[in-house]
Amino acid sequence: MSRPSPLSATPFLLLAGCSTDTAPSFSLAGAYFPDWMLCAMFGVASAVGLRVIFVVTKIDSILRFRLFTYSALGVIVALSIWLIWFGP
Repeated sequence: MSRPSPLSATPFLLLAGCSTDTAPSFSLAGAYFPDWMLCAMFGVASAVGLRVIFVVTKIDSILRFRLFTYSALGVIVALSIWLIWFGP
């Protein structure tokens, strides 16, 4: 009889942290969604909203790197929400 390889236990060790008790998730209509998905949705919505505001106030026309600017603003909002709402 052959002895099992030490590498055969690797998947079990990697999956040890995956449990619903400690997973950062919230229940929405009976389904669990990860918290980062909610923060990402807020980030995208805020980037779109800020673009509308920048176009109306004509700030958009003086921006050089629009895609980078709006992506960065969305990430800043998403990470701020994560820190404030789900942070330590």
